[in-house]
Amino acid sequence: MNAGAKPPPGPAAAAGVAPTWNEADGTLHIDVRGLGAPQPLVQVLQLVARTPDDGVIVVHIDRDPVLLYPELQQIGWWAEPIEGDPGEVRLRVARAG
Repeated sequence: MNAGAKPPPGPAAAAGVAPTWNEADGTLHIDVRGLGAPQPLVQVLQLVARTPDDGVIVVHIDRDPVLLYPELQQIGWWAEPIEGDPGEVRLRVARAG
Protein backbone atom coordinates (compact mmCIF):
# COMPACT_ATOMS: atom_id res chain seq x y z
CA MET A 1 0.00 0.00 0.00
CA ASN A 2 1.33 3.46 -0.81
CA ALA A 3 2.01 5.89 2.02
CA GLY A 4 -1.16 7.79 2.86
CA ALA A 5 -3.32 5.63 0.62
CA LYS A 6 -6.21 4.18 2.58
CA PRO A 7 -7.62 1.00 1.03
CA PRO A 8 -11.31 0.75 0.32
CA PRO A 9 -13.09 -1.04 3.18
CA GLY A 10 -14.52 -4.47 2.62
CA PRO A 11 -12.89 -6.67 -0.03
CA ALA A 12 -9.60 -7.31 1.75
CA ALA A 13 -11.38 -8.01 5.02
CA ALA A 14 -13.76 -10.33 3.18
CA ALA A 15 -10.70 -12.29 2.03
CA GLY A 16 -9.46 -12.55 5.64
CA VAL A 17 -6.60 -10.10 5.11
CA ALA A 18 -6.52 -6.93 7.19
CA PRO A 19 -5.33 -4.02 5.05
CA THR A 20 -2.54 -1.88 6.48
CA TRP A 21 -1.23 1.48 5.34
CA ASN A 22 0.97 4.33 6.52
CA GLU A 23 -0.26 7.89 6.83
CA ALA A 24 2.01 10.83 5.96
CA ASP A 25 2.80 11.32 9.67
CA GLY A 26 4.25 7.80 9.88
CA THR A 27 1.32 6.30 11.76
CA LEU A 28 0.58 2.72 10.74
CA HIS A 29 -3.09 1.79 10.31
CA ILE A 30 -4.77 -1.61 10.26
CA ASP A 31 -8.42 -2.16 9.35
CA VAL A 32 -9.78 -5.35 10.90
CA ARG A 33 -13.44 -4.46 10.39
CA GLY A 34 -15.45 -7.32 8.98
CA LEU A 35 -13.08 -10.05 10.10
CA GLY A 36 -14.52 -12.89 12.16
CA ALA A 37 -13.22 -13.68 15.63
CA PRO A 38 -10.45 -14.23 16.58
CA GLN A 39 -8.82 -12.67 13.48
CA PRO A 40 -9.02 -8.99 14.58
CA LEU A 41 -7.17 -9.81 17.80
CA VAL A 42 -4.67 -12.10 16.06
CA GLN A 43 -3.86 -9.70 13.24
CA VAL A 44 -3.47 -6.68 15.54
CA LEU A 45 -1.13 -8.62 17.85
CA GLN A 46 0.91 -9.86 14.86
CA LEU A 47 1.29 -6.29 13.64
CA VAL A 48 2.29 -5.08 17.12
CA ALA A 49 4.98 -7.78 17.23
CA ARG A 50 6.48 -6.41 13.98
CA THR A 51 6.26 -2.74 15.01
CA PRO A 52 9.26 -0.89 16.46
CA ASP A 53 8.99 0.19 20.09
CA ASP A 54 8.46 3.82 19.06
CA GLY A 55 5.79 2.92 16.50
CA VAL A 56 2.14 3.91 16.72
CA ILE A 57 -0.68 1.85 15.26
CA VAL A 58 -4.23 3.01 14.63
CA VAL A 59 -6.68 0.11 14.70
CA HIS A 60 -10.01 0.36 12.86
CA ILE A 61 -12.39 -2.23 14.32
CA ASP A 62 -16.13 -2.97 14.50
CA ARG A 63 -16.53 -2.97 18.28
CA ASP A 64 -14.62 -2.43 21.50
CA PRO A 65 -12.02 -5.25 21.60
CA VAL A 66 -12.19 -6.05 25.32
CA LEU A 67 -9.94 -9.12 24.94
CA LEU A 68 -7.22 -7.08 23.22
CA TYR A 69 -6.49 -4.75 26.16
CA PRO A 70 -5.09 -7.37 28.57
CA GLU A 71 -3.08 -8.97 25.74
CA LEU A 72 -1.49 -5.61 24.94
CA GLN A 73 -0.80 -4.89 28.59
CA GLN A 74 0.92 -8.25 28.97
CA ILE A 75 3.42 -7.36 26.23
CA GLY A 76 3.99 -3.77 27.37
CA TRP A 77 1.64 -1.95 25.00
CA TRP A 78 -1.58 0.01 25.60
CA ALA A 79 -4.55 1.25 23.61
CA GLU A 80 -6.78 4.29 23.88
CA PRO A 81 -9.95 5.08 21.97
CA ILE A 82 -9.72 7.97 19.51
CA GLU A 83 -12.26 9.63 17.25
CA GLY A 84 -13.21 7.51 14.27
CA ASP A 85 -15.78 7.22 11.55
CA PRO A 86 -19.42 6.56 12.48
CA GLY A 87 -19.98 2.87 13.23
CA GLU A 88 -16.36 2.02 14.00
CA VAL A 89 -14.16 1.91 17.05
CA ARG A 90 -10.74 3.43 16.45
CA LEU A 91 -7.83 2.83 18.80
CA ARG A 92 -4.38 4.34 19.12
CA VAL A 93 -1.97 1.57 20.14
CA ALA A 94 1.56 2.30 21.37
CA ARG A 95 4.29 0.96 23.65
CA ALA A 96 3.56 1.71 27.33
CA GLY A 97 5.85 4.11 29.13
